[in-house]
Amino acid sequence: MSRKKETQFDLIVLGTGAAGLSTALTASNEGLKVLLLEKTDRFGGTTCRSAGTCWIPGSRYVEEAGITNDLAKAETYLDALVGDKGPKEMWMTYIQTGPRMIDYMERLGIKWIPFPGFVDYYPELEGSGRGYRALEPEPFNGKTLGKIDFSHLRGPLPEFALFGGSLMVRRTEVTKLLHLFDGQDLRERAQAVGTALRLGIAWVWDLLWGWPRGTRVVMGNALIGRLYREYKKHGGTMWLNAVTQRLTIEDGRVTGAVVEYQGIPRELKARKGVVLAAGGFPASPTRRNQYLRKPAAQYTAAAGGSTGDTFALAESAGGTIGPEDENGALWFPSSVGYRPDGSQAVFPHIWDRAKPGMIAVNAAGERFTDEARSYNHFVRGMYESDEAGVPTVPAWLVADHDHMKRYGLGMIYPGLPISRHWFDSGYLFKARTLAELAVRIGVDPRGLEETVRKFNADCALGRDSLFGKGESEYSPQYGDPQATPNVNLGPLKTAPFYAMAVYPTPLSTGRGILINPDGQVLDADSRPIEGLYAAGSDAQQVFGIQYPGGGCQVGSGMVFGYRIGKHAAGREA
Repeated sequence: MSRKKETQFDLIVLGTGAAGLSTALTASNEGLKVLLLEKTDRFGGTTCRSAGTCWIPGSRYVEEAGITNDLAKAETYLDALVGDKGPKEMWMTYIQTGPRMIDYMERLGIKWIPFPGFVDYYPELEGSGRGYRALEPEPFNGKTLGKIDFSHLRGPLPEFALFGGSLMVRRTEVTKLLHLFDGQDLRERAQAVGTALRLGIAWVWDLLWGWPRGTRVVMGNALIGRLYREYKKHGGTMWLNAVTQRLTIEDGRVTGAVVEYQGIPRELKARKGVVLAAGGFPASPTRRNQYLRKPAAQYTAAAGGSTGDTFALAESAGGTIGPEDENGALWFPSSVGYRPDGSQAVFPHIWDRAKPGMIAVNAAGERFTDEARSYNHFVRGMYESDEAGVPTVPAWLVADHDHMKRYGLGMIYPGLPISRHWFDSGYLFKARTLAELAVRIGVDPRGLEETVRKFNADCALGRDSLFGKGESEYSPQYGDPQATPNVNLGPLKTAPFYAMAVYPTPLSTGRGILINPDGQVLDADSRPIEGLYAAGSDAQQVFGIQYPGGGCQVGSGMVFGYRIGKHAAGREA
């Protein structure tokens, strides 16, 4: 320890996702000297791999759309959805602070685009939103970071961008680009060609000028890029490859941390405290097995640094971890394959499950849920079926030829020949008959044939008699508008048939460090520990096991990061 170097700061923040950067930016703007620590060689955490959407009821975007009393409606919605599964004080703090946080961040240069028709995940409940609560980051020009900082911005999941992650596209642009392949409307196809040319020319130009990838970034990359740029403008400092070894504690107060940086252990002082915002534990096999549902998740699309190291740091200062709940994660059904270079790809299935001509089945060949509902809802259905005695981990997505040609599946693009690689690697299975396909994937052949027979009969009537697929107001968002009378329903009738395994994968975790409304970590007697805060997936999820709508995880991280920055500076949030 003879090489320690002591450095003075007001606030030290561990983690560079939405929660950590929101904390750091707020604190810097309020006049504090902040150090941001990232233990990997890229900043942005799992936020960079996400849509970056922020769920904020009652924002100015809601009001400008003419929606009234949205905060009261959100309270009614959360009362019904969360109930006693999450502390009302915490989620009320979330929804009441959210609009102020958005206004504050916008004044600092963080820009948003509202989703007019994005429905909350449980639209059948009173008070649920029908749009404008979910806010998407506005596309960001990465050139404003400079080449060095931009090269350290964590990229998206390669499969959620073009050319191996080099060219990012918005969801609305994906919809347009898909018209390159369906060829059903010449006007739409012309728009698709125009979009492809506009994006492609800008991307090629970036590469010619020596940028590591396309500099026009969207979704989580856009949010993190803006937060970091504004943080730097306010004089903030960030260290990459900085590993926190322990907290320093004096008279029960956290006063700093010992951090290994550039091979040297450094004792850092933090006058206002330390913030734990390192992304929870989705990338830790040990903690997934310890805390989450069984069979334990084997895979995740989360950033590799999200291993829950901060839990031990919190406990060393007397902090407590929230109550056990095996549902405590933001779940996605994901297929797992291998890229041509041999690296593993975990692909979250968000859109394709809602398209016609596809069902999800368990080992008995039976459907177990409404395939078009939210990702979290789908995975819970997997576990419930598995726990009922029918193996459903993995579950199987089964589609016919028409579905594959028009919509694709997982990492398989629509309208293009399917590479032999996907079959040889076991990512995709194909057969001339359903019975043959069932044998290949280890599913009961008679069960699958009977399931498809009943499903096809329902499709002819336009109504799913088993799970009501397409009847939830949420489901049509990702359906096919040209499919009538139900945009989510279509028979499986055209050979060959295809199957793909999907697994439960946590993108973030909900069980975390207990905090109060100001983000202060609580001890075993629910008293705040001076100088210690937690936010984002490191903190206990405010909605318990529920996930009200798209962007709750990012929204929670930003709301409580903002509150922590204000509290540390001695100001009201």
